[in-house]
Amino acid sequence: MSKDDEYDYLFKVVLIGDSGVGKSNLLGRFTRNEFNLESKSTIGVEFATRSINVDGKVIKAQIWDTAGQERYRAITSAYYRGAVGALLVYDIAKQQTYENVNRWLKELRDHADTNIVIMLVGNKSDLKYARAVPTEEAKQFATENGLSFIETSALDATNVELAFQKILTEIYRIVSNKALESENNERGAGPGAGQTITVAPTDTNAPKKAGGCC
Repeated sequence: MSKDDEYDYLFKVVLIGDSGVGKSNLLGRFTRNEFNLESKSTIGVEFATRSINVDGKVIKAQIWDTAGQERYRAITSAYYRGAVGALLVYDIAKQQTYENVNRWLKELRDHADTNIVIMLVGNKSDLKYARAVPTEEAKQFATENGLSFIETSALDATNVELAFQKILTEIYRIVSNKALESENNERGAGPGAGQTITVAPTDTNAPKKAGGCC
């Protein structure tokens, strides 16, 4: 069994937002420490994985990069199912991508679990000279909608690691708290229909499959 197959929790996280905001490069920067200036629009859906350590547990993140173009929207909505986290990305230099955040948020609420952890990400923070979306405005929007917020740059790697670390840590804390509550109430009824963010610790003696998600 390879080291990459050893983990305690597996979390599915989706990247959503308009085409061209840098979702694929955020994925590449976090999982492979790569940035591609010639990056082309994602067709359909692709994913990559990376494991991090949180509170002594190995968390394997399976990160799905969804196509931003309208014609793929009907296909990719199915991929929200099973996701416990989402990075909702816009381009700080393109106002329209920020205005479309509301629409993406609605789609997420419609197709994803109600307990999904969402982070609003203002990408391309290196384009300070071309900024179209004030940081404070986006931060206020995130607060009003119950989202966490961060600005990143996939180009120079600013806050990319931090963004993924923060959302995965938040998901882990929610899951571990639910597990604790479940243990305390193990004589009671099973989890309610809405409690789908439940990722049981894996059996460390059993080999893990690299493919497949939730």
